[in-house]
Amino acid sequence: MKTMVKTTQIVPDIYLALATVVLALLATVGCSKNTVQAAPAMPAPLVSVVKAEAQDVPQYLDEIGRNAAFESVTVTPQVGGRIVERHFQDGENLAKGQLLFVIDPRPYKAQLDAAEATLAQAKAALELAKIQFSRDQEVIGEKAISQQDYDTKKSTVDVDAAQVDADQAVLETAKLNLEYCYIHSPINGRAGARLVDVGNVVQANTTGLLSIQRLDPIYANFTVTENDLPAVQKQMSKGNLTAQVRLPSDTDKTARAGRVEFLDNSVQNATGTVNLRVTLSNADHHFWPGQFVNVKLVLATEKGAVLIPNQAAQISQQGPFVYVVKSDETAELRPVKLGQRQGDNVVIAEGVAPSERVVLAGQMLVRPGGKVRIADAAHAGVPSHAAPASNPSAKPNAAQGGQS
Repeated sequence: MKTMVKTTQIVPDIYLALATVVLALLATVGCSKNTVQAAPAMPAPLVSVVKAEAQDVPQYLDEIGRNAAFESVTVTPQVGGRIVERHFQDGENLAKGQLLFVIDPRPYKAQLDAAEATLAQAKAALELAKIQFSRDQEVIGEKAISQQDYDTKKSTVDVDAAQVDADQAVLETAKLNLEYCYIHSPINGRAGARLVDVGNVVQANTTGLLSIQRLDPIYANFTVTENDLPAVQKQMSKGNLTAQVRLPSDTDKTARAGRVEFLDNSVQNATGTVNLRVTLSNADHHFWPGQFVNVKLVLATEKGAVLIPNQAAQISQQGPFVYVVKSDETAELRPVKLGQRQGDNVVIAEGVAPSERVVLAGQMLVRPGGKVRIADAAHAGVPSHAAPASNPSAKPNAAQGGQS
């Protein structure tokens, strides 16, 4: 009996020891959790900012156009014959009046000589008729000749005078035909590839010899929709409708200004568009007929528009937004309404006021309402020159800011 009682007392002691070990383990785990929660907070993200600026900017339509020559001529002979001379090179810049081709002039020189001889005969006959008629005038009063003979002599003078006029016209035609043998450039322009060579026989008003196109100035043809037509008409009525034209490979800064001087008189039924044309100076032949170009049609000027760099605007499922840095260095997520692009900047129609600071680079680490650290302050307030996030010159400043 004594042995049984002793065993019963040992069992509770074992349970008590196990409970003590479990409590110690739980206390250790609890201390570990407290240690994790006490880890230091992440530093505020480093961002570049820029001030929004108010500027006067153009309101415009972006269209695709195509260049066309200011003048285009297909040189065609006005007399037929064999080409005997060529006085230009393919692709040459030609001056108005420059000799291009010579058609064999000998047949037309012979026609001119014959016309001159015929005219001389007619003039001689007219002089004889005048002399005879003058004699009859002296004796008609004495009834020395009949009235019929007198009228015949008078009519002969009139007929011979008309014949002289006719032969004079034939002579002028012969002179023109001889001149047409020497074909000159009708305009200043650039020659294309010749269509005939020396030795070919050409037909009058049928055979094309050469195409010439004037490149300075040059046209840019484009279209606008009928919905935009009222705004175009309003600006054109003021006489100051302009457009900026550039090649697709050119930058916005190299676009060239021109005047819109032609608006078509109807809307095309098939497309609902209307044709317009810009006239551009092209002394360096930068533009070429047939090239596609980008046309920015300036309709008006928006006063005091708010501008920020393009990369400052972000896109989410709810629409475009920017981060605005407030005076306490916290970032506010601000929904915005974007306007038209202006080079490297974009107009903010709603959401940002002038002089407010917006995040330019580093948006990925920014939390709405969270603190930020500002770097690149030297660029703030100059949207057109703000350094992009990928600019290598901005990296050393960012690195220094991260070590401070």
